[in-house]
Amino acid sequence: MKKLYFLAIALVAFSCKEAPKQDASEVAQEAEAPKDNVITYEEYSQPEPTEPEATEYYEPKVPEVKPGKNGAPPSDAIVLFDGSDLDAWVSSKDSVSLAPWHLNKNGSMTVADKTGNIQTKQEFGDMQLHIEWKSPAEVRREGQNRGNSGVFISGIYEIQVLDNNDNPTYVNGQVGSIYKQGPPLAMASVPSGEWNTYDIIYHMPEFNAQGGKIKSATVTVLHNGVLIQDHTEIKGTTPYIGWPKNPAHGKGPIMLQDHGDDSRVSYRNIWVREL
Repeated sequence: MKKLYFLAIALVAFSCKEAPKQDASEVAQEAEAPKDNVITYEEYSQPEPTEPEATEYYEPKVPEVKPGKNGAPPSDAIVLFDGSDLDAWVSSKDSVSLAPWHLNKNGSMTVADKTGNIQTKQEFGDMQLHIEWKSPAEVRREGQNRGNSGVFISGIYEIQVLDNNDNPTYVNGQVGSIYKQGPPLAMASVPSGEWNTYDIIYHMPEFNAQGGKIKSATVTVLHNGVLIQDHTEIKGTTPYIGWPKNPAHGKGPIMLQDHGDDSRVSYRNIWVREL
Protein backbone atom coordinates (compact mmCIF):
# COMPACT_ATOMS: atom_id res chain seq x y z
CA MET A 1 0.00 0.00 0.00
CA LYS A 2 2.86 2.41 0.85
CA LYS A 3 4.41 1.73 -2.59
CA LEU A 4 1.17 2.62 -4.35
CA TYR A 5 0.83 5.80 -2.25
CA PHE A 6 4.32 7.05 -3.16
CA LEU A 7 3.79 6.13 -6.86
CA ALA A 8 0.59 8.21 -6.99
CA ILE A 9 2.36 11.20 -5.43
CA ALA A 10 5.19 10.90 -8.01
CA LEU A 11 2.75 10.85 -10.92
CA VAL A 12 0.89 13.91 -9.64
CA ALA A 13 4.16 15.79 -9.20
CA PHE A 14 5.30 14.90 -12.74
CA SER A 15 2.02 15.96 -14.30
CA CYS A 16 2.12 19.32 -12.49
CA LYS A 17 5.41 20.33 -14.09
CA GLU A 18 5.05 23.13 -16.63
CA ALA A 19 5.32 22.15 -20.28
CA PRO A 20 8.34 23.71 -22.03
CA LYS A 21 7.41 27.06 -23.51
CA GLN A 22 8.00 27.84 -27.21
CA ASP A 23 9.82 31.04 -27.95
CA ALA A 24 8.30 33.61 -30.30
CA SER A 25 10.35 32.47 -33.33
CA GLU A 26 9.11 28.87 -33.05
CA VAL A 27 5.51 30.03 -32.86
CA ALA A 28 6.01 32.25 -35.91
CA GLN A 29 7.56 29.38 -37.90
CA GLU A 30 4.60 27.13 -37.13
CA ALA A 31 2.18 29.85 -38.20
CA GLU A 32 4.05 30.40 -41.51
CA ALA A 33 4.51 26.72 -42.34
CA PRO A 34 2.69 25.65 -45.53
CA LYS A 35 -0.39 23.60 -44.84
CA ASP A 36 -0.66 20.93 -47.55
CA ASN A 37 -0.18 22.94 -50.75
CA VAL A 38 -3.82 22.23 -51.52
CA ILE A 39 -4.81 23.53 -54.95
CA THR A 40 -7.69 25.98 -54.96
CA TYR A 41 -9.18 28.15 -57.72
CA GLU A 42 -10.20 31.72 -56.99
CA GLU A 43 -12.79 31.77 -59.77
CA TYR A 44 -14.64 28.91 -58.07
CA SER A 45 -14.61 30.46 -54.60
CA GLN A 46 -17.89 32.31 -55.05
CA PRO A 47 -21.28 30.87 -54.01
CA GLU A 48 -22.18 27.71 -55.92
CA PRO A 49 -24.13 28.47 -59.16
CA THR A 50 -27.68 27.21 -59.39
CA GLU A 51 -28.12 27.63 -63.15
CA PRO A 52 -26.04 25.90 -65.90
CA GLU A 53 -25.57 29.19 -67.80
CA ALA A 54 -23.54 30.56 -64.89
CA THR A 55 -20.66 28.22 -65.75
CA GLU A 56 -20.69 28.69 -69.55
CA TYR A 57 -18.78 31.25 -71.63
CA TYR A 58 -18.48 31.95 -75.38
CA GLU A 59 -15.43 34.23 -75.70
CA PRO A 60 -12.71 34.17 -76.81
CA LYS A 61 -13.64 32.03 -79.80
CA VAL A 62 -11.51 28.94 -80.47
CA PRO A 63 -9.62 29.16 -83.80
CA GLU A 64 -10.61 26.61 -86.43
CA VAL A 65 -7.91 24.34 -87.84
CA LYS A 66 -8.67 22.00 -90.71
CA PRO A 67 -6.85 18.70 -90.30
CA GLY A 68 -4.86 17.40 -93.26
CA LYS A 69 -6.00 14.36 -95.20
CA ASN A 70 -3.87 11.29 -95.93
CA GLY A 71 -0.92 12.54 -93.89
CA ALA A 72 -1.02 16.12 -95.14
CA PRO A 73 -0.31 18.94 -92.64
CA PRO A 74 -3.16 20.86 -90.96
CA SER A 75 -4.31 24.18 -92.39
CA ASP A 76 -2.29 26.38 -90.00
CA ALA A 77 1.00 24.47 -90.30
CA ILE A 78 4.28 25.92 -91.55
CA VAL A 79 5.53 23.36 -94.08
CA LEU A 80 9.29 22.90 -93.76
CA PHE A 81 9.71 20.02 -96.19
CA ASP A 82 7.21 18.51 -98.61
CA GLY A 83 9.65 16.78 -100.91
CA SER A 84 9.81 19.46 -103.58
CA ASP A 85 12.90 21.40 -102.45
CA LEU A 86 15.20 22.27 -99.54
CA ASP A 87 14.49 26.01 -99.65
CA ALA A 88 13.53 26.16 -95.95
CA TRP A 89 16.89 24.71 -94.90
CA VAL A 90 20.51 25.82 -94.74
CA SER A 91 23.83 24.30 -93.72
CA SER A 92 24.47 24.50 -89.98
CA LYS A 93 28.12 25.22 -90.70
CA ASP A 94 27.42 28.87 -91.50
CA SER A 95 23.59 29.19 -91.32
CA VAL A 96 23.69 30.67 -94.83
CA SER A 97 24.80 28.10 -97.41
CA LEU A 98 22.22 25.91 -99.13
CA ALA A 99 21.47 22.62 -97.40
CA PRO A 100 23.78 20.04 -99.06
CA TRP A 101 21.70 16.90 -98.44
CA HIS A 102 20.26 14.64 -101.16
CA LEU A 103 16.79 15.48 -102.49
CA ASN A 104 15.13 12.23 -103.61
CA LYS A 105 12.50 11.62 -106.28
CA ASN A 106 10.21 9.90 -103.76
CA GLY A 107 9.63 13.14 -101.82
CA SER A 108 12.26 12.55 -99.15
CA MET A 109 15.71 13.86 -98.36
CA THR A 110 18.71 11.83 -97.19
CA VAL A 111 21.74 12.78 -95.14
CA ALA A 112 24.73 13.48 -97.40
CA ASP A 113 27.52 11.87 -95.42
CA LYS A 114 30.06 14.19 -93.82
CA THR A 115 28.50 17.35 -95.25
CA GLY A 116 27.32 18.47 -91.82
CA ASN A 117 24.01 19.18 -90.12
CA ILE A 118 21.24 21.19 -91.71
CA GLN A 119 18.79 23.53 -89.98
CA THR A 120 15.72 25.61 -90.71
CA LYS A 121 16.06 29.21 -91.78
CA GLN A 122 13.15 30.07 -89.52
CA GLU A 123 13.43 29.92 -85.73
CA PHE A 124 10.74 28.53 -83.44
CA GLY A 125 9.74 28.67 -79.79
CA ASP A 126 6.80 26.70 -78.37
CA MET A 127 5.66 24.36 -81.11
CA GLN A 128 4.10 21.16 -82.36
CA LEU A 129 6.52 19.45 -84.74
CA HIS A 130 5.71 16.57 -87.08
CA ILE A 131 8.59 14.78 -88.76
CA GLU A 132 8.96 11.41 -90.48
CA TRP A 133 12.22 9.49 -90.77
CA LYS A 134 13.58 6.10 -91.69
CA SER A 135 16.83 4.22 -91.31
CA PRO A 136 18.09 2.28 -94.35
CA ALA A 137 16.71 -1.19 -95.04
CA GLU A 138 20.24 -2.43 -95.58
CA VAL A 139 21.57 -2.81 -92.03
CA ARG A 140 25.20 -1.96 -91.41
CA ARG A 141 27.20 -1.76 -88.20
CA GLU A 142 25.77 -1.74 -84.70
CA GLY A 143 25.20 0.36 -81.60
CA GLN A 144 25.32 4.12 -82.12
CA ASN A 145 26.73 3.67 -85.64
CA ARG A 146 23.58 2.16 -87.14
CA GLY A 147 21.16 4.62 -88.76
CA ASN A 148 22.07 7.44 -86.37
CA SER A 149 20.76 10.99 -86.75
CA GLY A 150 18.87 13.38 -84.49
CA VAL A 151 16.22 16.09 -84.34
CA PHE A 152 17.62 19.10 -82.45
CA ILE A 153 15.03 21.50 -81.01
CA SER A 154 16.25 25.10 -80.76
CA GLY A 155 19.40 23.69 -82.33
CA ILE A 156 20.66 22.36 -78.97
CA TYR A 157 18.23 19.75 -77.53
CA GLU A 158 18.44 16.39 -79.31
CA ILE A 159 15.67 13.83 -79.72
CA GLN A 160 17.60 10.75 -80.82
CA VAL A 161 17.04 9.09 -84.19
CA LEU A 162 18.56 5.59 -84.33
CA ASP A 163 17.98 2.12 -85.75
CA ASN A 164 17.51 0.23 -82.48
CA ASN A 165 15.94 -2.89 -83.98
CA ASP A 166 17.83 -5.84 -82.46
CA ASN A 167 20.53 -3.30 -81.70
CA PRO A 168 20.88 -2.52 -77.97
CA THR A 169 22.71 0.57 -76.75
CA TYR A 170 22.71 2.77 -73.64
CA VAL A 171 19.07 3.54 -72.87
CA ASN A 172 19.49 7.31 -72.56
CA GLY A 173 20.89 7.28 -76.08
CA GLN A 174 18.44 4.94 -77.77
CA VAL A 175 15.79 5.93 -80.29
CA GLY A 176 13.35 8.48 -78.85
CA SER A 177 15.55 9.50 -75.94
CA ILE A 178 16.38 13.04 -74.94
CA TYR A 179 19.99 12.31 -75.71
CA LYS A 180 22.10 11.45 -72.65
CA GLN A 181 19.25 12.60 -70.35
CA GLY A 182 15.90 10.88 -70.59
CA PRO A 183 15.23 7.35 -71.90
CA PRO A 184 11.94 6.86 -73.76
CA LEU A 185 8.97 5.22 -72.06
CA ALA A 186 8.87 2.60 -74.83
CA MET A 187 10.74 1.50 -77.95
CA ALA A 188 8.14 1.93 -80.72
CA SER A 189 10.16 1.67 -83.93
CA VAL A 190 8.87 0.05 -87.10
CA PRO A 191 11.13 -2.40 -89.00
CA SER A 192 14.33 -0.99 -90.49
CA GLY A 193 13.68 0.64 -93.86
CA GLU A 194 10.08 1.66 -93.00
CA TRP A 195 8.92 5.17 -92.12
CA ASN A 196 8.73 6.30 -88.48
CA THR A 197 6.87 9.38 -87.26
CA TYR A 198 7.73 11.74 -84.42
CA ASP A 199 5.08 14.13 -83.14
CA ILE A 200 6.79 16.51 -80.73
CA ILE A 201 5.27 19.12 -78.41
CA TYR A 202 7.91 21.52 -77.12
CA HIS A 203 7.74 24.37 -74.62
CA MET A 204 10.85 26.50 -74.40
CA PRO A 205 12.70 27.39 -71.18
CA GLU A 206 12.61 30.75 -69.45
CA PHE A 207 15.59 32.78 -68.23
CA ASN A 208 15.92 35.77 -65.92
CA ALA A 209 17.60 39.08 -66.78
CA GLN A 210 20.96 37.70 -65.64
CA GLY A 211 20.70 34.68 -67.97
CA GLY A 212 19.88 32.15 -65.27
CA LYS A 213 17.32 29.49 -66.10
CA ILE A 214 14.16 29.88 -64.03
CA LYS A 215 11.96 27.38 -65.88
CA SER A 216 13.04 24.28 -67.79
CA ALA A 217 11.97 23.40 -71.30
CA THR A 218 9.63 20.41 -71.60
CA VAL A 219 8.98 17.98 -74.41
CA THR A 220 6.30 15.40 -75.20
CA VAL A 221 7.01 12.90 -77.98
CA LEU A 222 4.78 10.36 -79.70
CA HIS A 223 6.70 7.79 -81.75
CA ASN A 224 4.44 6.13 -84.30
CA GLY A 225 1.49 7.19 -82.14
CA VAL A 226 3.00 5.77 -78.93
CA LEU A 227 3.76 8.16 -76.05
CA ILE A 228 7.49 7.91 -75.33
CA GLN A 229 8.24 11.27 -73.62
CA ASP A 230 5.53 12.63 -71.33
CA HIS A 231 6.03 16.35 -70.63
CA THR A 232 9.65 15.50 -69.83
CA GLU A 233 11.92 18.17 -68.38
CA ILE A 234 14.87 19.05 -70.60
CA LYS A 235 17.71 19.65 -68.16
CA GLY A 236 19.93 21.47 -70.64
CA THR A 237 21.92 20.86 -73.80
CA THR A 238 22.53 17.27 -74.90
CA PRO A 239 26.29 16.87 -75.43
CA TYR A 240 28.00 13.59 -76.24
CA ILE A 241 30.56 14.27 -73.49
CA GLY A 242 29.95 16.30 -70.34
CA TRP A 243 26.98 17.66 -68.38
CA PRO A 244 24.03 19.58 -69.83
CA LYS A 245 24.60 23.34 -70.11
CA ASN A 246 21.96 26.06 -69.92
CA PRO A 247 22.88 29.03 -72.10
CA ALA A 248 20.16 31.67 -72.19
CA HIS A 249 18.33 31.64 -75.51
CA GLY A 250 15.12 32.55 -77.26
CA LYS A 251 13.67 30.93 -80.33
CA GLY A 252 15.97 28.66 -82.32
CA PRO A 253 16.13 26.54 -85.48
CA ILE A 254 15.19 22.90 -85.94
CA MET A 255 18.38 21.04 -86.81
CA LEU A 256 18.83 17.59 -88.37
CA GLN A 257 22.04 15.70 -87.69
CA ASP A 258 24.64 14.26 -90.03
CA HIS A 259 26.28 11.72 -87.71
CA GLY A 260 29.26 11.47 -90.06
CA ASP A 261 29.27 7.66 -90.36
CA ASP A 262 27.28 7.08 -93.57
CA SER A 263 24.01 6.85 -91.63
CA ARG A 264 21.84 7.10 -94.80
CA VAL A 265 18.89 8.30 -92.68
CA SER A 266 16.06 9.91 -94.66
CA TYR A 267 13.38 12.46 -93.74
CA ARG A 268 10.05 13.55 -95.21
CA ASN A 269 6.81 15.42 -94.42
CA ILE A 270 8.13 17.97 -91.91
CA TRP A 271 5.82 20.67 -90.59
CA VAL A 272 5.36 22.88 -87.54
CA ARG A 273 2.47 24.52 -85.74
CA GLU A 274 3.56 27.43 -83.56
CA LEU A 275 1.91 27.37 -80.13
